[in-house]
Amino acid sequence: MLGMCRGRRKFFIASFAILFIPALTWLYLSAGNFQVKSLPLSPLESQTATLPGGGLRERLALEMRVREVEEENRALRRELAQPPRAAPRHGRHGNQSRTYSTEEGTGDSEGQRAASNNSECVPHPPVDKCETIHVAIVCAGYNASRDVVTLVKSVLFHRRNPLHFHFITDSIAQRILASLFDTWMVPAVRVDFYDADELKSEVSWIPNKHYSGIYGLMKLVLTKTLPSSLQRVIVLDTDITFATDIAELWAVFHKFKGQQVLGLVENQSDWYLGNLWKNHRPWPALGRGFNTGVILLLLDRLRKLKWEQMWRLTAERELMSMLSTSLADQDIFNAVIKQNPFLVYQLPCFWNVQLSDHTRSEKCYKDVSDLKVIHWNSPKKLRVKNKHVEFFRNLYLTFLEYDGNLLRRELFGCPSEADHNSENLQKTLSELDEDDPCYEFRRERFTVHRTHLYFLHYEYEPADDHTDVTLVAQLSMDRLQMLEAICKHWEGPISLALYLSDAEAQQFLRYAQGSEVLMSRSNVGYHIVYKEGQFYPVNLLRNVAMKQVNTPYMFLSDIDFLPMYGLYEYLRKSVVQLDMVNTKKALVVPAFETLRYRLSYPKSKAELLSQLDMGTLFTFRYHVWTKGHAPTNFAKWRTATTPYRVQWEADFEPYVMVRRDSPEYDRRFVGFGWNKVAHIMELDAQEYEFVVLPNAYMIHMPHAPSFDITKFRSNKQYRVCLKTLKEEFQQNMSRRYGFAALKYMTAENNS
Repeated sequence: MLGMCRGRRKFFIASFAILFIPALTWLYLSAGNFQVKSLPLSPLESQTATLPGGGLRERLALEMRVREVEEENRALRRELAQPPRAAPRHGRHGNQSRTYSTEEGTGDSEGQRAASNNSECVPHPPVDKCETIHVAIVCAGYNASRDVVTLVKSVLFHRRNPLHFHFITDSIAQRILASLFDTWMVPAVRVDFYDADELKSEVSWIPNKHYSGIYGLMKLVLTKTLPSSLQRVIVLDTDITFATDIAELWAVFHKFKGQQVLGLVENQSDWYLGNLWKNHRPWPALGRGFNTGVILLLLDRLRKLKWEQMWRLTAERELMSMLSTSLADQDIFNAVIKQNPFLVYQLPCFWNVQLSDHTRSEKCYKDVSDLKVIHWNSPKKLRVKNKHVEFFRNLYLTFLEYDGNLLRRELFGCPSEADHNSENLQKTLSELDEDDPCYEFRRERFTVHRTHLYFLHYEYEPADDHTDVTLVAQLSMDRLQMLEAICKHWEGPISLALYLSDAEAQQFLRYAQGSEVLMSRSNVGYHIVYKEGQFYPVNLLRNVAMKQVNTPYMFLSDIDFLPMYGLYEYLRKSVVQLDMVNTKKALVVPAFETLRYRLSYPKSKAELLSQLDMGTLFTFRYHVWTKGHAPTNFAKWRTATTPYRVQWEADFEPYVMVRRDSPEYDRRFVGFGWNKVAHIMELDAQEYEFVVLPNAYMIHMPHAPSFDITKFRSNKQYRVCLKTLKEEFQQNMSRRYGFAALKYMTAENNS
């Protein structure tokens, strides 16, 4: 813009010189012929004109001046013919500061009006293409960890710069977000975590009534928490949605001048005016005060101003009369600004459109068509009352249900830190033969699926007697209806991996929050593995669920099975009875099935045997896959009163309880076929004993065939690839376990 303004000025001057000066010269020269005496321009010129021969000398001097002007005009035309040069940029990468003029934006309304009226000629240095933008977010707990993902998606969707997220988290949020970003693998995004628990002592002395609790005060200590080398940062609440490139907000830093160190948007409610209700007494603030959902912090200047001492002294003074904060850190920020108004640069309202219960934000977006940031700063969040809430809600839902896999975009032309996991993955994939008919099967084994652990609140401490057991299962959207029934049958902890799209994850959330059964259980861990690729990664899902087990033992089940009532306690007693602590055992729970959607579930072994005899129940897969459970020896189980040991046989795939440190499932098996068989073979190779429990059982409930079993039955190439993968697995077993693994090859050939 600056270059354009300069260009217009030069063109105007050149045109003026080219047209006006020759005309003036002609008139001047003609004046000598007509004997018109020129007016003296200076005392010196007046004296020269009176000398003998002064007219001749004057004429010669004027001709020389004309030639000089014409030469200048030619030089100017040559310069204008050159292509315009870009204005020099002074930005640096990373945390380095940029040198700013003290004549730039003031932050007051008059300065903003002046800037808008002269926007075409005011210099706005852009953010460097590869400059890293730093974002700090305080995030604690399961719900905030889920909500912040929508914020991150909206930022990633619009961004064109490398990003560095600084998360101040509790242990829960760190575990969830670390796993999410590790599996998301977004290029040019770095994430660091800071332990919020270590900061509690810094702010715990401040009484706070806000629903954010102690974590709502932690933005006050960012100058102390974040690295000393970090000079500026954008601070965001988790309930923010971006509608533009965050680099535009980062560029606002250059408008700070003097001692301005905080960039804030004015509060868009009457809260700090104290007129919302009778006897309403807010903390002191400058006018309407400022909202701290979006903050620009110049950390280096804040440290020089002794920010820590400044806000502490202010808080201590105000708490003597206010007793507690109502809006957490926002009250203290405003009290400091009230005393030191020079600290704040007022951001335009569109950088924080606030949708609180008492909002007056309509005055902002009635005048501003290009909204930048939406802030759901009400405890009701999306349910807030606002006549335009549907517009804002739809924008939020766009990112809420947006496929996060599409945000793995490269920033070409920007050097990024080496990501060894990504490099190793690319190297492995490059070694695969894309012409291999089974390429897609092999590729799925190495696909990194974005994973969000503990999608809902989870709270469970294992029993002190070291016998606790977690039920492990996996499912997709078409099996959600089984969750309530399983929770009614199994009162112990459950770890579930759900294979969903981003939109389906939100459908599941609404389903779970609307279920009294599911909401009454805090010991069920729901782990979302996001869809990618054409196969159902069944063994990956099982491994994800297994890794989140925090009890000594786990019962490896499937979502279509209902365990018998009381199985949880029965398995815990079996841990002691069979000395599971000191032996490697896999306790087999016999599996049955029914073809009836409405089943009177047997409450005892005697009832089950009766239904088995009447044909209401059957041994599992007796009519299509007898080998899968034949070694359980159902005939012996009918009369057994004590646990009995069985031997491994080819294609054996029982449901077992094992120790938490048992081997994982092999990821090469996806969709339908051999996914459990391979795992049981691995257990046998590691010398686990298979022990059948005489008074335990589980029943498979009927359902429509899965998409993967349909592909297995209809697609010959699918079956060919599965056979190839089986052979490769067996060869791998032979290499790992040597002579002991030969029996698996022999058994397979004989079966």
